[in-house]
Amino acid sequence: MKRWLAAIALAVAAPALLAENAPVVMPEGDYERGRLLFGQCRTCHYPEKEMGHNNGPSLHRIFGQVAGKQPGFEHYSETFREAEFVWTPQLLFLWLADPLAMFPDTTMMARGIPDPQQRADLVTYLKRASVRGVEPSPEEASGPAANTETEL
Repeated sequence: MKRWLAAIALAVAAPALLAENAPVVMPEGDYERGRLLFGQCRTCHYPEKEMGHNNGPSLHRIFGQVAGKQPGFEHYSETFREAEFVWTPQLLFLWLADPLAMFPDTTMMARGIPDPQQRADLVTYLKRASVRGVEPSPEEASGPAANTETEL
């Protein structure tokens, strides 16, 4: 019961915190590492528009979209169907740490990615991969210094 209440509080608080421009500090992401990490996500999700939905919703241009509202995807959990928040890189970074803690009734089978660097790498990859025809800059493709952090 406590976990459920904590999850509800996180689901409500995270978007509110982000809306108030509370800083979310995440490491600088690396496009290529994110591309490699995304391989496991590809079981259910595609970032390319032409691929459409899979077992999970398409992640094409996920940032700026209201969660749980993509046309054509009918398998959202009740929590996502009722969601009112917009996906941002910061929120995805927070959510990927433990999706089941934030939304216990989700049908997503991932346990989360506890490593902040790996989460930042995935976010960086999705920022580029979900927009077809946009190649990573040379800096993104070669990767940043490992200890560089960015406040978003």
